[in-house]
Amino acid sequence: MRKLKEVLRLDSLGLSQHQIARSCSISQSTVHEYVAAAQAAGLKWPLPENWDDQQIEQKLFPQRPMPGKWRKHTEPDWTQIHQDLQTHKDLTLQLVWQEGRESNPEGYAYSRFCDLYQRWLKKLDLVLRQEHRAGEKLFIDYAGATIPIHDPQTGEVQQAAVFVAVLGASNYTFAEATAGQELRDWIGSHIRAFEFFGGVAQIIVPDNLKTGVTKPCYYEPDLNPTYREMASHYDVAIIPARPYRPRDKAKVEVGVQVVQRWIVAALRKRKFFSLAEVNQAVGELLTRLNQRRFRKLEGNRATLFAQLDQPALKPLPAARYEFGQWKTCRVNLDYHIEVERHFYSVPYALVHLEVEVRLTAETVEILHRGVRVASHVRSQEVARATTVVEHMPKAHQKHVGQTPSRLIEEAQLTGPYTGQLVEAILAAKRHPEMGYRSGLGILRLAKAYPAERMEAAAQRALRARAYNFRSMDSILKNQLDRLPQPNEPPPPPAVEHDNIRGADYFDSSPESEPPANT
Repeated sequence: MRKLKEVLRLDSLGLSQHQIARSCSISQSTVHEYVAAAQAAGLKWPLPENWDDQQIEQKLFPQRPMPGKWRKHTEPDWTQIHQDLQTHKDLTLQLVWQEGRESNPEGYAYSRFCDLYQRWLKKLDLVLRQEHRAGEKLFIDYAGATIPIHDPQTGEVQQAAVFVAVLGASNYTFAEATAGQELRDWIGSHIRAFEFFGGVAQIIVPDNLKTGVTKPCYYEPDLNPTYREMASHYDVAIIPARPYRPRDKAKVEVGVQVVQRWIVAALRKRKFFSLAEVNQAVGELLTRLNQRRFRKLEGNRATLFAQLDQPALKPLPAARYEFGQWKTCRVNLDYHIEVERHFYSVPYALVHLEVEVRLTAETVEILHRGVRVASHVRSQEVARATTVVEHMPKAHQKHVGQTPSRLIEEAQLTGPYTGQLVEAILAAKRHPEMGYRSGLGILRLAKAYPAERMEAAAQRALRARAYNFRSMDSILKNQLDRLPQPNEPPPPPAVEHDNIRGADYFDSSPESEPPANT
């Protein structure tokens, strides 16, 4: 129809039909047909502006039949079909087609049905052109290609991962090689990227790597606690790309391709023996990459970064983020938790409850419901325990803090004979701890009986050399302490007895004990 209009326009200018045919690249007979039809219809150039192509064709060629619609069947409800396919994972397009043919046997054939559905589906996959504001987003991902590192001793080859970060507005790129894609590598690369840019963007857009995103979700992804803590330290938001939506991070997808082509591929012929050697080579090529001129724009990544992103980035915090791993533990019955085969104490009230543990290189912090309840120096000793006395119940504190000298001192508060009796009980045992319970029993008796009766009973027990709790308890119950004492002189003080060594002896180390007489 466009050529028909052009023929009529050129004819009004007085050109011959031969010239018009050459100008419009059509045959002279076609030109003659168009001009004759216009003269028969009484049309002259210019044509009415409100006429569309169909009206012009009807006026010039009224004998031609109107083109019919090529689609003779009722159009299926593609929206409903698509929704059903998304809702029922076992539903197939063939089953939908068969169900439609049952109600409409004259409908589309299966191949035509599939073709029309695919055409409709393509219209849904439209691309939104994203406009990136300066300093707003930093896109993060790992490259698919790796760089081999050779062990100079064994010849073993380890594949180094390539971390890539791209700023949205300027495409300014950071890249480095890491030993792997573990959490420590992931966090460390983020920190070094921030320091490379000299500031922090408002939003980080990473891929759904399990190291950083514990549970990918279309609406509310769950971040790794360490990753979330790092983001809080640098005051940056983390918005992971939607699962299976690479266009959400198209910037870094292109950045990964550029890094693989201009850095990884450029190093393919070099042989590296350490990670530091790799990163030195990557750094040199990265500078060249950021200074490489754009093909369709003025300048390069470095100049755009200086103009756009750099002034808009937030400043780095005063202190660098200290890497810390998080894990969840349940408090054991002995009010300790196990972390890397070492045991750390928590307040005994948290027994059987879950606590969060933050591990750094030097410390172990334990939190319950966001409140720090304990902090320990990290220990590498296996199957040993680090215990704070304040975390114990009162009874356990008393038991742990009990020493022979302390037991004797508490008994002496009742009286000298009671102290001598407890000292004699400890000395009579093969090991002092074997007499702890007897000594504690006597201290319990001191709470039930007056000091005068305790002293009299202890004096009688010392005379009888009855160095045990049962004898003391029997004397008091039977009131033998009230009977007059025999006329014989009392025994010498317990400290002068051959088997009584004094309170200080029990707390001395084995190395300080004098050698036995030979």
